[in-house]
Amino acid sequence: MIRCLAVDDEPLALRKLTAYIEKIPFLQLVKACESATEAREVLEEEMIDALFIDINMPDLNGMDFVKSLAAPPLIVFTTAYSEYAIDGFKVEAVDYLLKPFGLDDMKRAANKVKARFDLIAAAQQPAATTPAAETDDDQTIFLKTEHRVVRVDIASIRYIEGMSEYLRIHFDSPKRPLTVLLSMKKMEERLPAATFMRIHRSYIINLKKIQEVNKNRVIMDADTYLPIGDLYREAFNDYLSSRFIGK
Repeated sequence: MIRCLAVDDEPLALRKLTAYIEKIPFLQLVKACESATEAREVLEEEMIDALFIDINMPDLNGMDFVKSLAAPPLIVFTTAYSEYAIDGFKVEAVDYLLKPFGLDDMKRAANKVKARFDLIAAAQQPAATTPAAETDDDQTIFLKTEHRVVRVDIASIRYIEGMSEYLRIHFDSPKRPLTVLLSMKKMEERLPAATFMRIHRSYIINLKKIQEVNKNRVIMDADTYLPIGDLYREAFNDYLSSRFIGK
């Protein structure tokens, strides 16, 4: 399935677009968004393969929004203005739907998205025979995110947050978190047990990054308070006890 976002500030146009997406069997609508700002929030939380987005929107138009993405998904622009077509292809959009468009036009664009998606998947096929996270040595791992394979310095990981089938990896640096399709169990197995510990069904922390432990919470920084789950409390308390100095 190709996971999609639909983005349009006009409610009627958005409903029409989402209805078309739902009629195409290989597309899965993750969310319908009324603004580029809302779409950005979803992209930070979810793995999205394709973006069907209007260009003319208030605050942040679709073209500028796509240009601002470091690793954009496959793009199909929808707009009532034909003069945007050339600009759309400059940002490597897969297709361009001129409003008002019908279901047949949508199917044509969707088939182009699928063809591009399958081509990317085929190009990644040699790497796909290996697990989603591969150790290079004791200091780094490789993670698949969107259509890239990213090298990650293990020491730079502050904590890992589980979100259903995905993980969100938070770093020391101000760069945005990395979202990958991977289970907590698989990540836990790949990370060094001496440095990383699971403290909750949804959190793995870098033990070296702990600033404070307050009752049932681990404080990683001034803005990050992570809960300690009942199933993990004993092991975490044992870790603290083994390093505790004082009465």
